[in-house]
Amino acid sequence: MRPDLRQARHALARGEPLQARQIAAAVAAREPRSAEAHFLMGIGDVTLGNVGGGTALLQAATELGRSAEYFAQFARCLLLLRRDGEAAVALREAEACLVAGEKADALTRDTLGCAYARLTEHEASIPHFAAAVRATPDDMQFRYNHAVALSFVGRVADSEQAFEALLARAPGHARAHHTLAGLRRQTAERNHVPRLRAALAAAREPEARLLLGYALSKELEDLGETEESFRWLWDANAAHRRTLPYSFARDAEVFDAMEANWPVCAAAPVTDPPQDAPIFVIGMPRTGTTLVDRILSSHPDVVGAGELQAFPIAVKLASRTRSRTVLDPETIMHAAGKDQGAIGRAYMQRALAHVPQDGRRFSDKLPGNFLYAGMIARALPQARIVCLRRHPMDTVLSNFKNLFATTSRYYDYSYSIEDIAEYYVRFDRLMRFWQQAVPGRVLEVRYEEIVADQEGVTRRLLAHCGLDWADACLSFHTNASPVSTPSAAQVRRPIYRDALARWRRHAAALEPARRILERHGIAID
Repeated sequence: MRPDLRQARHALARGEPLQARQIAAAVAAREPRSAEAHFLMGIGDVTLGNVGGGTALLQAATELGRSAEYFAQFARCLLLLRRDGEAAVALREAEACLVAGEKADALTRDTLGCAYARLTEHEASIPHFAAAVRATPDDMQFRYNHAVALSFVGRVADSEQAFEALLARAPGHARAHHTLAGLRRQTAERNHVPRLRAALAAAREPEARLLLGYALSKELEDLGETEESFRWLWDANAAHRRTLPYSFARDAEVFDAMEANWPVCAAAPVTDPPQDAPIFVIGMPRTGTTLVDRILSSHPDVVGAGELQAFPIAVKLASRTRSRTVLDPETIMHAAGKDQGAIGRAYMQRALAHVPQDGRRFSDKLPGNFLYAGMIARALPQARIVCLRRHPMDTVLSNFKNLFATTSRYYDYSYSIEDIAEYYVRFDRLMRFWQQAVPGRVLEVRYEEIVADQEGVTRRLLAHCGLDWADACLSFHTNASPVSTPSAAQVRRPIYRDALARWRRHAAALEPARRILERHGIAID
């Protein structure tokens, strides 16, 4: 490698992307076919925030010189731009480079693993994460990514071992403690409670305390220490809620906009809509959406695509709004009058990049698609929609107990029982609105009914989705496909009754939520 390009790489490593780009640009001016110069300019641009321009330079680098590193970074940036299908092609090119004998460094292997994970191809991610760990064993992020990927594909014992190896090197790694606690049900003989207490006592960073508080709460609940468990959960959520500039009014505006703009959407053109019949599993989070998705994807004619962002992105692109959020009142208003058939086609184009092209139908279990149920019904006239319902108070509790992505503003409601109750009220109202707006399109299924009559509800689900009976749907827990949601451990067990009416254990603490729900006419008993 030329000394000046080596200098540019050193500048990137030091966190000086502008200097790296300037050096690489000078080389490219003299040598316009230098793949390395284009690659370093691209990485510099992406690091400086110009993802679109940087991606174009990375594409040029892959055309000027084949390298697993180039293709890996190109795929990463394509995923940032939501160009999933092109990212999958770039990953295949990276694999071809490795098969040809190229020795990729640890960062490249980890980048490949992360790209596969973003495409929900978790099995494909594991060899790359493992290679990154072997090459750089002291990088804790590489170790964490590997351990999580193992959990997604159901290799729980291997995942536990990988997490323990990480914690042996970094005892205070809060995210590893949190994920490890959720891998399985803890027992009196096998748990991490003393270690978690010590880690929490030593933690100073707010996010670390949040993660460790959740982990300790979960393990204490597993051990039957429900009162102490809830105290840790309550304190962790309250501390985090105080750091958020959140008001439920922000979410209420989204619900209002969806209802107010429906007449425009209902009158919008539907040109050449797809005749594909994807199955959407929607509802409040932690209400059984993963369970129903596993039941459906156990059918031989269905493949689970995971939680796709494809429909929200299709709506966002149709709206042509420049707001930084995928979903906001402005986006809803501008998308409502657009050709709904075009939105359906855009959805299918993105969704198909995540599923095998073998003739099977696919399920999309992004719970938040409940906001778009009416638009889905128009944009995809053959789609089937299943909405999960759960007892209102258990829904409040389950959302309060689950730590969603802390960087996502869409879950800021989940740290306060009052906010969750207000959110549930609007969810309930919107689902009743959709039942009237698109009658017959949304099948509502109660979690409690699945527990009481698994076969009966399964038959109803399959009939609604236009699927023949399949015994395999009753053995969903043997489904070997990856699960990357907080329900991963639960859906690998047969149906169980443990989660019914859990709210009653904490009825006093949840009383404010009960009052909000009942004030809005939602029955509790």
